Amino acid sequence: MAIKIVQSDKLNKLPPYLFVEIDKAKRQARQEGRDIIDLGIGDPDQATPQFIVDKLYEAAKDKSNHRYALDAGMSVLRESISRWYKKRFNVGLNPDNEVLPLIGSKEGIAHFPLAVLNKGDYALVPDPCYPPYKGGTIFAGGKICLLPLLSKNNFLPDLKRIRQTVLKNSKIIFVNYPNNPTAAVATDEFYKELIQFALKNNIIVISDLAYSEIYFDGFKPRSLLEFEGAKDCVIEFHSLSKTYNMTGWRVGWACGNPQLVSLLAKVKSNIDSGIFQAIQIAAVAALDSGDSFADSMRRMYQERRDVLAEGLKSLGFNVNLPKATFYLWSKIPKRFGSSIELAKALLDKTNVVATPGVGFGEHGEGYIRFALTVPVERIKEAVGRLGNLTK
Repeated sequence: MAIKIVQSDKLNKLPPYLFVEIDKAKRQARQEGRDIIDLGIGDPDQATPQFIVDKLYEAAKDKSNHRYALDAGMSVLRESISRWYKKRFNVGLNPDNEVLPLIGSKEGIAHFPLAVLNKGDYALVPDPCYPPYKGGTIFAGGKICLLPLLSKNNFLPDLKRIRQTVLKNSKIIFVNYPNNPTAAVATDEFYKELIQFALKNNIIVISDLAYSEIYFDGFKPRSLLEFEGAKDCVIEFHSLSKTYNMTGWRVGWACGNPQLVSLLAKVKSNIDSGIFQAIQIAAVAALDSGDSFADSMRRMYQERRDVLAEGLKSLGFNVNLPKATFYLWSKIPKRFGSSIELAKALLDKTNVVATPGVGFGEHGEGYIRFALTVPVERIKEAVGRLGNLTK
């Protein structure tokens, strides 16, 4: 007789991870031989630049890289990250204690609450949001206070509306600008307000900056660490996934307040053994390569953005032209009762995949997210198919 296996209470508390369900539906459709245009999960469709692949190949042949990596990451990578931050944001980072390489920023974001939350402590979590903000809080035993991201507030949280009873028990707040899924961007005024809010209430700010290098129309996102007082309360997460098409490579970093970086390092030393050194060496090649690849990437996504936005608007979708990220966040047409209903109709009737807003949280209901991760020709074809649905 098999043992009785019971899922833990923490797993029971997790919201459904909608991307898994979407992936199942996509696989089923492809098994049926259907031509799927995937505007769902934000996974770049372009290859990692060849010079990065070549550096990985070269480093992988060196047997000295075949051992356990250091938990703190190679000094050459930490130094490269520091140089990149200085050049990009004019932020100085001490590579010895203010930078921590990660197995992708998702891993670090999900693990960080383990370093600071005790049972009953609140995490202030934007909604809609990237799901690991909620999952990491639940695994750490924390409680979630949702901060609605509403159109009327330009998808920025209203810090003044947080109840005092919650504030006094809050330890962390997550922010993510440029934002996934809404594609919103933060103002300098909001960042200044956020830092003062954090310092006043003794709250750690977790800044997810994964989309900082995908921007358009003269807008250039800023790091929260650029602002006065940030290093007293901020840990910022970054990734090479979107900037260099390295989603599968799993390499990113945390940086900022040295004590917060140290606490995350302590958690990680008990969980993993670092990033394969050949990947770290390839990451250095990426970060030290200059701006030419990122510039070409931005031009590509801007063309895709313009084509999809124009197409959606012509079909009656209410969509704003984003200044950053590779997402379009659109209100669903009124004749659909929910974002899941629309997403299902898109897949079933047009073979187009998009992500229902409710998958990112309750305040995402009424919206749908399109990712700009297919070529322009396929975007045009997707718009044509959507036209048949909206007739």
